[in-house]
Amino acid sequence: MDYEEKWRAERERTAFLALDDGAVFHGVAFGAATDALGEVVFNTGMCGYQEILTDPSYAGQFVTLTTAEVGNYGVNADDIESRKLWLSGLVIGDYSTTPSNWRSEKNLDQYLRENGIPGIYGVDTRALTLHIREHGNRKAVLCSNGKCKIENEKSAVARARSWPGLDGQDYAAKVTIDNVQLWKCENMGTSKDQLDIGCCRSSTISQFQIPHIVCYDFGVKQNILRSLASWANVTVVPAKTSAEDVLALKPDGVFLSNGPADPAAVTYAIENIRKLLYYSRPFQAPTLPGAERQTSQARSAKLPGREAPNFQTSPLPIMGICLGHQLLSLACGAKTARLKFGHHGCNHPVRNLATGKVEITSQNHNFAVVAESLPDCLEVTHVNLNDGTIEGVRHKTLPAFSVQYHPESCPGPHDSQYLFAEFKEKVLLAKNSIFG
Repeated sequence: MDYEEKWRAERERTAFLALDDGAVFHGVAFGAATDALGEVVFNTGMCGYQEILTDPSYAGQFVTLTTAEVGNYGVNADDIESRKLWLSGLVIGDYSTTPSNWRSEKNLDQYLRENGIPGIYGVDTRALTLHIREHGNRKAVLCSNGKCKIENEKSAVARARSWPGLDGQDYAAKVTIDNVQLWKCENMGTSKDQLDIGCCRSSTISQFQIPHIVCYDFGVKQNILRSLASWANVTVVPAKTSAEDVLALKPDGVFLSNGPADPAAVTYAIENIRKLLYYSRPFQAPTLPGAERQTSQARSAKLPGREAPNFQTSPLPIMGICLGHQLLSLACGAKTARLKFGHHGCNHPVRNLATGKVEITSQNHNFAVVAESLPDCLEVTHVNLNDGTIEGVRHKTLPAFSVQYHPESCPGPHDSQYLFAEFKEKVLLAKNSIFG
């Protein structure tokens, strides 16, 4: 197709993005020929558009990619992060119609059409991003049905204004799975294999040795589950699973996943997390070194001169990320609030207050924990170097911690993957204190 043919074809596919404050941005329709409602955000990542498209945390949002060209390496079956595309629509500048990559299976336009997601390209994404930074994330309508006319813009703006938006909305219930899923530990193998899980290293791998993690799916990504399944068996449960049902699965730890929209609206999760935080598993403390091990008969008979078993309790290790971080904080008594334009991208600097090191992180959220509301039981572990917002907390007396960003890094840098190792260490410490 020469430039004249391309120009004529694009003239037939005019589209526009109408914001609730009256601003309208024009471009060319691609993907599904349909209109959509959503909240406009911008993502500063240079690549990883397929992972962004399949991230459930983007449910209800139009994602504006600030990078110059999108679609140049196509789409493949290996880079998906969930079972479908969740965003309301895609907004980009230049679109590459001819992908060039050995892993590419189809182009971006075809991928969007197959999944019913509209897109618009040829947008001045720099102007749109500056508008969002100045005025905040906006509710919007994307007219991409091939019949967009200038006279429809006013009605589109009115429609955007009437949409309830994401504040006060529970989108975790919309993106979560319907049934329990199991992820078997990837390192589970034959007796010749070795599983390195800290103090539980053995040449014979048994189900007993491998930790069991229950992951709440508020919008979990595949690479989070892969990260956990590298050292644990993982049971993924729907967002509304009760704390009692989670405890019935006998987990060694609980993981609170990422997810979309307003954390304060997910009230059932906050209550369940609060129950799990303060649940303690009873166990018998190990016999002191050199002491004679009690037999079951001696325990039941309570022989004279023999002390009763030393029963103690072990709290359940909990880790949260993104929405899970906010929910854990809310369960402890903190509050959350909307950020002006959120954090979306793979290049957000965060300082680890314990080490002083700066991590470049992958982030996707519109809400944050309010620093002034932090209860005495929590302490800040990480802060955002762009705006000073809280990026991580830990409980002062319980083995629970969380971060606002995505340590699974898909897409993004790998600076924060050590957090999974920290969770693993807490899980193993608690598991070994129970089983000896």
